[in-house]
Amino acid sequence: MKQIIQDLKSGDTILEEVPAPIVKSGQVLVQTSRSLVSLGTERMLVEFGKANFLQKARQQPDKVKQVLDKVKTDGLKPTMDAVFNKLGQPLPLGYCNVGKVVAVGKGVNEFKVGDRVASNGHHAEYVSVPQNLAARIPDNISDEEAAFTVIGAIGLQGIRLVNPTFGETVVVVGLGLIGLLTAQMLKANGCRVIGFDFDARKVKLAEQAGILAYNPAEGINQVKLVQTVTNEIGADAVVITASNKSNEIIAQAAQMSRKRGRIVLIGVIGLDISRADFYEKELTFQVSCSYGPGRYDESYEQKGNDYPIGFVRWTEKRNFEAVLHAISSGVLDVTPLITERVPLAEYEQIYGNMSSSGSIASILVYEDKNQTPERVVNLLTNSFSDQKGVLGIIGAGNFTSAMILPSLKKANASIKYIASSGGLSSTTLAKKYGIANTTTDYKQLLLDPEVDLVLVTTRHNMHASMVVEALQADKHVFVEKPLALNEQELSEIIGAYSLKKKTINVGFNRRFAPLAAKMKKLVGNSDTPINIVATINAGFIPADSWVQDMETGGGRIIGEACHFIDLCSYLAGSMVKLVCMNAMGVNPEENTDNATILLQYENGTNAVINYFANGSKAYAKERVEVYSQEKTLVLDNWRSLKGYGFKGFSSASSGQDKGHANQFSLLVENVRNGGEAIIPMDEIVNTTLASFAAIESLKTGQWVNVQNKKTELKSEEKELYVASV
Repeated sequence: MKQIIQDLKSGDTILEEVPAPIVKSGQVLVQTSRSLVSLGTERMLVEFGKANFLQKARQQPDKVKQVLDKVKTDGLKPTMDAVFNKLGQPLPLGYCNVGKVVAVGKGVNEFKVGDRVASNGHHAEYVSVPQNLAARIPDNISDEEAAFTVIGAIGLQGIRLVNPTFGETVVVVGLGLIGLLTAQMLKANGCRVIGFDFDARKVKLAEQAGILAYNPAEGINQVKLVQTVTNEIGADAVVITASNKSNEIIAQAAQMSRKRGRIVLIGVIGLDISRADFYEKELTFQVSCSYGPGRYDESYEQKGNDYPIGFVRWTEKRNFEAVLHAISSGVLDVTPLITERVPLAEYEQIYGNMSSSGSIASILVYEDKNQTPERVVNLLTNSFSDQKGVLGIIGAGNFTSAMILPSLKKANASIKYIASSGGLSSTTLAKKYGIANTTTDYKQLLLDPEVDLVLVTTRHNMHASMVVEALQADKHVFVEKPLALNEQELSEIIGAYSLKKKTINVGFNRRFAPLAAKMKKLVGNSDTPINIVATINAGFIPADSWVQDMETGGGRIIGEACHFIDLCSYLAGSMVKLVCMNAMGVNPEENTDNATILLQYENGTNAVINYFANGSKAYAKERVEVYSQEKTLVLDNWRSLKGYGFKGFSSASSGQDKGHANQFSLLVENVRNGGEAIIPMDEIVNTTLASFAAIESLKTGQWVNVQNKKTELKSEEKELYVASV
């Protein structure tokens, strides 16, 4: 299928060929008929993409500070690699989509195949959208009219924050597409509406809709005009839909407002606010967030959990429906706003001159194709029939892009597929790294007999099931940590593993780092117990992040701290026996990412893992100390290693290397030539059980015996094995 994207590195706007998405649970798959180009928002993205590196930095000073902090802790090269990797990820454009439902995901009861819907889908021939971000279109509305739904909801949410009453005077500053729709809806609310814009055509359109519209370029003093129209009272409210970096707009909004007036910002302007302007009139100021309540809430948007109507009357979905009703009833007239209709293939007519475009609303028209959407796009005609160790990758996120693929490239890996749910990220990476096929259907990898190894790099809640599927398809597996989120998933994995002579590899890369190998060599392989202290300055992640969600990410202890349990086990040369964890100021039943994990090993080694999220990003992220036989090793952020008490060794250094390159080099070699997994399976299971035990310890307030867990697990494995046979 075709999709419009913005390349942030080159600045090009591209019509890309990508595989069509597969409908997800809780979503509907829509074949697009029309989409509306939001010239204001999309122009900003296009112009940002075209800006040079310095101009991009000036537009995002907060990001520049983050980059400088990362340089201090990680070094210049890793930081620049991360920056260019981020800029190498194109943005899908568009959020005003209309089309026909062609598939319905599990758990969706509101829609059926054949329904026409408006959604916030991208400019693409097919989009899979969550049910709470789609609304059914009334029969008397055309697809073109319905394309205004989402952008109309943006204006409507601003109006809801204004909370206008019948007869009030409301000023709309900026009569672009959102401004014109906002003005019409305010008028329908019984308000007297005054609009300002420097474009004469937009002013004329507003006048035709019954708005008192003026062009300040004609010498009009906006503040005095509002005072005159309102008999020196001032506007009851001001809605700002303009896009301008000047601070003058907010100052004028305050000056034209009445005492205790309301100002709501929908657009993007300078916000150097004068205290005096707001203090004397006791003005209120609020920024409107997109389409309404539910926006950016993963529970609402992605999981389909609606807000009770008795407590949240107007969600973003209900705002969509309200806009559609307004168009259906004739209260909102959008047809005069359509400036041009352009076939998708001729998209450059719109995007080629956006900076000077005089368009109000541009509609993209899609072909009505009666064919099954393609889920695999072949980019290269490579033959893999005579090769061993052919790879297929499931997941094309940041980590795959930044770490996994560069490492596999160094290892000269043969990659036949890369899969992603949306298709765009996998296509981008496939082109960059010379991967033959990009797909949205990961089962294609499992069905292909030429694929020997499947790499799973998805969100954590998908790891266990995909590992089992890959094993059942007779594939070797590499899965990014964690292997599983609970003991039931781990039992299922081991049950499948016991039936197949295939390896399971987990991305515990720290043990493969050059400085970790040096530490292990200096410590030796004797049974002498050692003391280990690993301090992880993990950094803050918001509580609403998917990583923190216990169902999706498993939390940061299971999802991330497992790295350091494995590292301690590698250095100790032993298995974890007992685990105890305490945490900073949390209810034991809650998730945590500020915790101390105590590990006791079979050989007597003790390890302490301090996993903290409340430290400064300017401080090193990882520090590991080992104490053994009157000798000490201190590893600082994988860049330097210092030894105390060792004969012939005092220090070593390297560029920041966390072991990814060595890990994947060994992995590719083993799959090509045959051999055991790069980490023994019993060690992987022990580390995974230890991470589960840490959570259990926090809840119970007691030490947890990992050996008992292993015994219980073996009993479950036996039952699964017998059942499978």
